[in-house]
Amino acid sequence: MAAGPSLTRLLIMIDTTPTTQPPTTGHRSAPVISGRGLTMTYGSGPSTVHALAGVDLDVHPGSLAVMGPSGSGKTSLLHCLAGIVRPSSGHVQYQGTDLTTLSDRLRTRLRRDDFGFVFQSGQLLAELPANENVALPLMLGGLSLREAVGRADVWLGRLGLAGMERRRPGELSGGQLQRVAIARALVTEPRIVFADEPTGALDQRTGAEVMGLLEHAVVATGAALVVVTHDPGVARTCARTVTMADGRIVAEHHRPQAATAVAR
Repeated sequence: MAAGPSLTRLLIMIDTTPTTQPPTTGHRSAPVISGRGLTMTYGSGPSTVHALAGVDLDVHPGSLAVMGPSGSGKTSLLHCLAGIVRPSSGHVQYQGTDLTTLSDRLRTRLRRDDFGFVFQSGQLLAELPANENVALPLMLGGLSLREAVGRADVWLGRLGLAGMERRRPGELSGGQLQRVAIARALVTEPRIVFADEPTGALDQRTGAEVMGLLEHAVVATGAALVVVTHDPGVARTCARTVTMADGRIVAEHHRPQAATAVAR
């Protein structure tokens, strides 16, 4: 089997892809989404668990890693910011709207149209080929199958899967599956991509490739990327890292050259 495009070539392809998003500048941009005073409590009495204990976080265009051990609250924070769940208290501001006040229907529409998601397992439909899996969010938004699949094919090509568009998930490797998931997350041109342990099921080399493509593709569009991870190697590819413990942010680090390093 012929080797696929190298990581460097794929990053160049992504960099030269036209985007409707404005380019980022060296100045600190306004937050894309912000959380204030976020708490998340489960149970009651002696068994009460405080998954989040008053978290404040601004998410800017670029890449942000959220690190911490199991039970630190990082996935709960992602779910609150993405509108998957409502916090027990606090507010999530996105484009002037408090997501905590929206109905379930409006939050679902927002996740479909404005947010992209990449999960550890990929969560692809086994009976659909790769390009139809990628096209699903577009079709749910009202696009025709033909146009949606056409856009999906473009993204699959950008991510090194040209010629594999009609393969079903069972015919793809773990790294290829995650590339399909990345294409699905990006095909709607989201303002934010949320990734929960996107490399957790991959070996170190494949995980590094997938993370490099994800981070670079999102940053190239001018969007924001929020990655939940326990892997320091994944966090090092991101321009900013916050570390959580016991439901709180306890540390923050900035690596402004991280995206450049990924492309080398």
